[in-house]
Amino acid sequence: MNILAIDQGTSSTKGLVLDDAGQILARSVAPVSTVPAADGGVELDPEALYRSVLDAGNAAVAAARVEVSAVGFANQGETVLAWNRETGSPAGPAISWQDRRASPLPEPIEASGQRLCEITGLPLDAYFAAPKMQWLRGQGALGVITTSDTWLLQRLTGAYVTDVTTASRTMLLDLDERDWSGEAAQIFGIDIEMLPPVVGCATVIGETAAFGGRLPVCGLAVDQQAALLGEGCVEFGAAKCTFGTGAFLLVNMGAERCRSVGGLSASVAWEAGGQAAYCLDGQVYSVGAAVDWLVQLGALVRAEDLDGVLGSVLDSGGVSVVPAFAGLGAPYWKPGAHALIEGIDLATTPAHLVRATLDGVAAQIAVLVAVVERDAGTALRSLRVDGGLSRSAAFMQLVADVTQLPVEVFPSPDATALGVAALAVAGFEGTSTLSPFPYAGIVRCIEPLVGADEAATRRRCYEQAVARVIEGCES
Repeated sequence: MNILAIDQGTSSTKGLVLDDAGQILARSVAPVSTVPAADGGVELDPEALYRSVLDAGNAAVAAARVEVSAVGFANQGETVLAWNRETGSPAGPAISWQDRRASPLPEPIEASGQRLCEITGLPLDAYFAAPKMQWLRGQGALGVITTSDTWLLQRLTGAYVTDVTTASRTMLLDLDERDWSGEAAQIFGIDIEMLPPVVGCATVIGETAAFGGRLPVCGLAVDQQAALLGEGCVEFGAAKCTFGTGAFLLVNMGAERCRSVGGLSASVAWEAGGQAAYCLDGQVYSVGAAVDWLVQLGALVRAEDLDGVLGSVLDSGGVSVVPAFAGLGAPYWKPGAHALIEGIDLATTPAHLVRATLDGVAAQIAVLVAVVERDAGTALRSLRVDGGLSRSAAFMQLVADVTQLPVEVFPSPDATALGVAALAVAGFEGTSTLSPFPYAGIVRCIEPLVGADEAATRRRCYEQAVARVIEGCES
């Protein structure tokens, strides 16, 4: 069988047609644009999102020239919008997961932060969907307010649903029951009856004629969890980090429901046939975005020049950067934090600033790895990586050095699509057995080149800089 996998992301929508061996028969990409708004807002045009899904999917099907059996759909997670259920029309722009306008949260919600974390597994932060939903309603938004997947799937199939992985990123899902929590909804002032039913990741939710013929849509997941599956991280303790607009570290925690004691998020990794796996994750909000900033600043000509620039200096020349350009996520959860750049003198070059920025990103990944290991009670054996910046050997060396882990560079740029296609196969066949596709190519492994003492020094210096950032945003 052949699967059309749709990966609807922040900066693009990808459409891929894969055969039953996981070979990519065709691939198409449609760009997606975000629009900055006042006070930390980041918005998207919902209709443009939908067109990107149609364009990417249809172009891939046309290029593959094979019969497609089913569709898998991955979404960008915490992005929300208000819309009219009767007409399907958006009531305004979609609010991106990057949007910070829901912060600070109202005092009654802040006071319920610990309880919400107990229920949902998520630390209270405007990064997640429910605070954005609550904020939108406070702005007078009409209609239902859902994550973007629900609206897109309704347009494609007529089904009003969300999958359990996406629901577990809202702060409204009871992580133990894998269904909406009336208590959490009440805290946010959200009518639980208006929320879509929660479905598994490998189940037929309906059919779509958007890509020719009538095709069952039967594989659903939020993008990072789909990538975890796509990269074959199906065993307890297997971890991956995706480097895109942000960086997202996820570790498979197996079938046992989990919570983090160190400030990470706990979510559903996937569910098929009523059987679920769970994961812990942490985020660095600005990674690709930080590189884009370096380009805009003139410190880099193009992102593709990263290896050459990093290789032109031995170190950061005493410059340190905390890349909190959109606040600090896990494990700090300081949305009001600002980026810190210090140590600049007359000897500082643009290359030093580039190195310091990427050092800061790598050190933040190391902080997340340390928390993951404490929560999981075991040391990670390796870190699998994907995403655009994983192609930079010099940057991945910085990550390997400071984390003290072998960094395995996934050979495909399409881990999310591979994961959601595997879910679609299971959904089409009606099985609870998930089989990641074998990936083509060799996993390149980058070993640490510095010792544990040097890595600890780098991380300690970074954490001291983060402490100054947090002190500044709290004073």
